[in-house]
Amino acid sequence: MKLLCYILLGCLITTNTYAQTRSIPFESELLEETRNIRLHIPENYSEDRPYPLILVLNADYLFDLVVTNSKFYAANGQMPESIIAGIDQGVNATQDCTYDSKRGFPAGKGADFFEFIGMELLPSIANEYNLANFKMIVGHRFTGNFINYYLFKEKPLFDAYIDIHPEFAPNLDKHLSERLAAINTVKFYYMAVGEDGDKDQVKRINNLNTSLQAIKNDQLFYFYDSFENTDSHAAASCAIPRALNDIFTIFRPITPYEYKNNILTSDEPVIEYLNKKYERAENLFGFRKQVSLNDIMAIYAASLKKEDYASLEQLSDLAKKEFPDTMLGYFFEAEHLEKTGDLKKATRTYKKAFGMKEIDFIHKDLIMERIEAINY
Repeated sequence: MKLLCYILLGCLITTNTYAQTRSIPFESELLEETRNIRLHIPENYSEDRPYPLILVLNADYLFDLVVTNSKFYAANGQMPESIIAGIDQGVNATQDCTYDSKRGFPAGKGADFFEFIGMELLPSIANEYNLANFKMIVGHRFTGNFINYYLFKEKPLFDAYIDIHPEFAPNLDKHLSERLAAINTVKFYYMAVGEDGDKDQVKRINNLNTSLQAIKNDQLFYFYDSFENTDSHAAASCAIPRALNDIFTIFRPITPYEYKNNILTSDEPVIEYLNKKYERAENLFGFRKQVSLNDIMAIYAASLKKEDYASLEQLSDLAKKEFPDTMLGYFFEAEHLEKTGDLKKATRTYKKAFGMKEIDFIHKDLIMERIEAINY
């Protein structure tokens, strides 16, 4: 364990300039062996902000899929930058996932592997990096069955589960349905099946899906995909981008659909939609992200369309905080003053905006047009 900490520290020193992906030998006391751990740290990692953790089992073939998709989504503002750790398993996967044939829960090497993750690996990573409260685990086939065991802890170790074509232990699917129905903290659960896989397994997974879809639990966010003309192996490449897209829906910028169907149709002040969206994301993921320019512009457009000038005034304060060196906040403030009839103050505020950095459609020519329209 100490070896990992030293190597992780070395990675951290260099992650300020470029993304890191490393293979690290981890000496486990619980397993009494050395395991290969893969670790990806986001570009420009900073101790000043927390990062979600994604743990990938079967990392020898799933790790790169998860890293590539998460980097793509993060680069486009669709999910937060995340620290990704993977455990190479290869021929060890079956032993790592050993379970009692009657109870269906970890036994022998499987029980040791279960504790290795929770008691050795994750604490070592948390000791070296600033982790958010939000943690995700990814499993496929045998490890797809294994990741579910963490849900049965009194306080589940993970908040999101990507379960790809699981090969369930006896009765575990039944126990899982009961557990998810009773869960009392927010959990995300994604399951996928490749329809060309083993017929008995496919039937079992589809039956579990029917049970999970019937669950009425506000704390459970459940997603399911069935991939036709796809076997149990190919399902992994289809499932990972779909799962990340589904789980991080609340993190994504406001979409045209949200704008039209949620914001414009609401009876609440427009600004409340933005406040609640970011508060909910913070509660779910354990950190508050910067308000995106896309979202500010969506609320701006809705404020004007609904003539909700009180929301426009509050939006100006938010814009000053989130984009302090730009024209954005003072432009919104000036427009609010103009719309509510205080033309002298509006002129002075437009002039304040004029001396600041241009952003999006707000530029000096536009501000001069506004000033001239008011005074001439």
